[in-house]
Amino acid sequence: MFTLRWGWGLGCLRLCQLRAWAPEASVPWACGACQARMYGSGGSKPEVSPSGPARPSLKEWALMVSPFGRLRARLPCHLAVKPLDPISHPDNNHVLVAVSGVEGAAQAVAGLQVTYDEAQKEVIIVSDVIDPQASVEVSAPLMFDLNIKSSGSGCVKVQNFECDNCRIETEQGTSILQSVKSQKLHIESKGGKVICLGTIYGNIDIHASDKSTVTVNKLQGSSVNISTEDGLLKAKYLYTESSFLSSAAGDISLGSVHGNITLQSKLGNITVDSSSGCLNASTHQGAIDVYVSHLGKVDLKSHKGSILVKVASSLQAYLQLSGKKIDVNSEVHVEEMNEAHKDDGVVITGLLNQASKNEKWIKADAPQGTISFRSQSWFQSLKLLD
Repeated sequence: MFTLRWGWGLGCLRLCQLRAWAPEASVPWACGACQARMYGSGGSKPEVSPSGPARPSLKEWALMVSPFGRLRARLPCHLAVKPLDPISHPDNNHVLVAVSGVEGAAQAVAGLQVTYDEAQKEVIIVSDVIDPQASVEVSAPLMFDLNIKSSGSGCVKVQNFECDNCRIETEQGTSILQSVKSQKLHIESKGGKVICLGTIYGNIDIHASDKSTVTVNKLQGSSVNISTEDGLLKAKYLYTESSFLSSAAGDISLGSVHGNITLQSKLGNITVDSSSGCLNASTHQGAIDVYVSHLGKVDLKSHKGSILVKVASSLQAYLQLSGKKIDVNSEVHVEEMNEAHKDDGVVITGLLNQASKNEKWIKADAPQGTISFRSQSWFQSLKLLD
């Protein structure tokens, strides 16, 4: 359904000898700034490391590398990755590493190893003893794969980057991805936050355990899988062929979603501001609130909660609503409506706007709750996406 146009822009790569390198200006760690942009003035800002005092550059490396390599990092501190400046480095064959920290912390970088394995085409950045408050900043060529593990409260930020494979694992630290393209993107958090800014392209797997939260601006790709345990899962835009999103106890809150979407939560609520395609949503104890703008096949089930379904006024669908109580707004035009009472509940079937029974449908099941069904204009749904 969706074709990704990567546009790597590497057709003019040239190799040259190592030239004198003037270190790029060191950029302070920007977790807080990025998160503030994501949440805006109206929302609560996530907890991140304070900016603290000035962070001077402690040590720098310039490694000449082959294209299409990999960065492997194992650090307990902050790590930021960005692409090389194409003006300063037109040959795109260097990896620049800079370490910054507070005054008097120069000894903290003594155990940091920065090496390049030419046979494996791999840049290795490893340390177990570096000051957790230090920051490592890497500028790498495009099409450089990333394999990053951060321990403790170390944060990871990847910005404006393109690669084939990107793997990021954190413990309590925040993972921030901003405008990243990757054929395969895997993010795992064991207690920190996962924040995706701009547009993230590719086949995406995000797994957040404990109370980790996942907040997404826009994902676009063939396959998206996101799971949380006790944390909120929130995405503003999803453009995918197939998406599976799940949470054990956290809420799932989505804006505009396109494609085949499956949502599952055991204890949390599920909200979809606008669905265009096939939607399957189920929760054990939570409530479901969905607006259907363009229909494929919609199946909704809440075992112990209630369901609110809002549809575009012109939508055509076969309806099957089953709940302890059903409320169909009088503005909704349902033909061939049939009402039957069964097992201390009620089942309503019918055709919405002269629909066919076999093509598109909306099925909702709330055996212990109420199903509310009403129409809503596309304009009304826009306020939900702000």
